[in-house]
Amino acid sequence: MDNDLSPQLPKKVYGANGGSYYAWSPSDLPMLHQGNIGAAKLALNKNAFALPRYSDSSKVAYVLQGSGVAGIVLPESEEKVVAIKKGDALALPFGVVTWWYNKEETELVVLFLGDTSKAHKAGEFTDFFLTGSNGIFTGFSTEFVGRAWDLEESHVKTLVGKQPAKGIVQLEGNISLPDPKPEHRNGMALNCEEAPLDVDIKGGGRVVVLNTKNLPLVGEVGLGADLVRLDGRAMCSPGFSCDSALQVTYIVRGSGRVQVVGVDGRRVLETTVKAGNLFIVPRFFVVSKIADPDGLEWFSIITTPNPIFTHLAGSSSVWKALSPSVLQAAFNVDPEVEQLFRSKRTADAIFFPPPN
Repeated sequence: MDNDLSPQLPKKVYGANGGSYYAWSPSDLPMLHQGNIGAAKLALNKNAFALPRYSDSSKVAYVLQGSGVAGIVLPESEEKVVAIKKGDALALPFGVVTWWYNKEETELVVLFLGDTSKAHKAGEFTDFFLTGSNGIFTGFSTEFVGRAWDLEESHVKTLVGKQPAKGIVQLEGNISLPDPKPEHRNGMALNCEEAPLDVDIKGGGRVVVLNTKNLPLVGEVGLGADLVRLDGRAMCSPGFSCDSALQVTYIVRGSGRVQVVGVDGRRVLETTVKAGNLFIVPRFFVVSKIADPDGLEWFSIITTPNPIFTHLAGSSSVWKALSPSVLQAAFNVDPEVEQLFRSKRTADAIFFPPPN
């Protein structure tokens, strides 16, 4: 494993006054290509409208900042208009058409992480826009579009050519997009900041896991996800995904230190991460994090809808399950040292508060 695992920031792909679309490139983060993972971020200013599009990849969307509206049309289904806000996660399967709108002063920022194993380019999302200067109907002749829509040529030219923007537009005038419906959130979105905690360690950290139980659509996406909030100077136990999944991590807030260890006990990453960074932990590699004094928060996807992790510290770790004599032989130590080792970290925890 010689790939560079260093955390990276995204680069702007397109945008203007209404907002911008950013993406992480496999050329900067090679594990995106190797792991068939895509990562991008949409930022919308007030009254900005992200034009309807579909993608060649299934994704999980996570609202990093602000509030707004998402329009979602699943295949052969009616449009769902969903109110979204900071902390919301949405599962977007193949074939879904989406649009996004921000009517508030605060910038709306949405993170997209997904599977590119069936995409045109490994490690990259390709969006197909329904309208705009690069909309799919700009490529068809007026004859074909007219036949498809049962419209005269003059009307076809107006519909196809009237929108000069690409991807994002700033809405003006009297256009009023549909209001969100509370019932449309059911099964479409889960707020990770308000959901019941799966792990809550005083002075350590908290976890909300996104899976097929609390958001069934992640089963169609084929991804799991979690939001982890680590308290200041606390540690996340060394651990690895034991079901061959990749872990893709975006730092939402704060900063901290990360170490990743791979084959032959070689440390392949030792760095400080900060808000906006993205990094990937390869399959079976062991990762651990220690938060800086202000804490560390991250959102991750795991390339399986119901991930299983093995932790290497704490009472539920594999060390506690092994027989004392096995540990003595494995470490080549006497019984007293083995007993000392076993007596530590007796709590069932994956987060450890800072030492006194």
